[in-house]
Amino acid sequence: MEILDTLKNVQITGIRRFYNEMSRFKNVVSLTLGEPDFPMPEGVKTAVMKAIMENKTRYTSNSGLEELREEISLYLKKFNINYEKDEVLVTVGGSEAIFASLKALINKGDKVLIPSPGYPAYEGIIKILGAIPIYYTFNEDLSINRESIINGLNCGSKILIMSFPSNPLGNVLSKEDKEFLYGEIKNRDTFIVSDEIYANLCYEEEYHSLLQYEDIKEKSIYIGGFSKIFSMTGLRIGYICTNSDLYKEIIKVHQYMVTCASSISQYGALAGLKYCLDDAQIMKESFKKRRDYVYERLINMNIDVTLPKGAFYMFPSIKKFNLTSEEFCYKFLQDKRVGVIPGNAFPNSGEGYVRISYANSINNLKIAMDKLESFVKIINR
Repeated sequence: MEILDTLKNVQITGIRRFYNEMSRFKNVVSLTLGEPDFPMPEGVKTAVMKAIMENKTRYTSNSGLEELREEISLYLKKFNINYEKDEVLVTVGGSEAIFASLKALINKGDKVLIPSPGYPAYEGIIKILGAIPIYYTFNEDLSINRESIINGLNCGSKILIMSFPSNPLGNVLSKEDKEFLYGEIKNRDTFIVSDEIYANLCYEEEYHSLLQYEDIKEKSIYIGGFSKIFSMTGLRIGYICTNSDLYKEIIKVHQYMVTCASSISQYGALAGLKYCLDDAQIMKESFKKRRDYVYERLINMNIDVTLPKGAFYMFPSIKKFNLTSEEFCYKFLQDKRVGVIPGNAFPNSGEGYVRISYANSINNLKIAMDKLESFVKIINR
């Protein structure tokens, strides 16, 4: 049996690989997966159960429920991002949104400019599709390394993938970097895919997105979802927003992959937007407190880290400990029963760091930080 050539050298992500390894151990405090620890809001639960009881379990349109698409349009306007309901496509999570979008855009051999370190799926999908990943990087303050952007664009990148707030850095797009990117993009043919799945978890007063510029929307795709905002990762609802011409092409990929997103999950997401945004705000405030706690503990341990301004991740450097990121994480897991993700799981420039997900209770974060403090004292001897 002949396997697709572009698939042979693609592995499951380092995140899942380490998580699977961690599952062999008992009584582990896991700061690994990007999954809120809060229960799904009651309003979402009720809507899902109600949809089942009312037999709303049939296919929806390929595009998704019209009322949900309308609510997504209204929600995005709060971020000064303007798409009408007919420009919204409901997908099976943000993951399908990314794959379907890139499948509609990429030809074999195309170059795609992606963040490094960044969400591993970008690189994996690009390679599966036979394209070539090119990387842009970040400065120590988590701002965009502008030279790497310019070099990547000048080498002929067809697509620029943005991800703010980001996984794994937790950084957000600053006003200055937004203006810089707009200046570089507006007169180029480069297409923009902006993954803003963590939009609701921006801790800054002002939210910045490249897609707030109306005159580049014709060559842009916005990706969002409900996994993080409503703690409904298993219900798998995301969405794509784009112009009508590209929409017609992406929906072909979506139709042949999945037909439509789960009907009952769509009703849950709809209820979330209509009735549960206060629940999302409570979660956000809790995440910010957890962020501040973990950051203060790391600084007191003399671990090099930059305060993230979004999402629920921290990406401290472990270079001073003279261990690779995998050595550090596996030893920490074995010795202290705490799981964090090796930085080399994040393509190209994550080595020398670890990702800490603070989507866990303050009590568990305290246990983990106490154990980390003990662990670094031992390996520093």
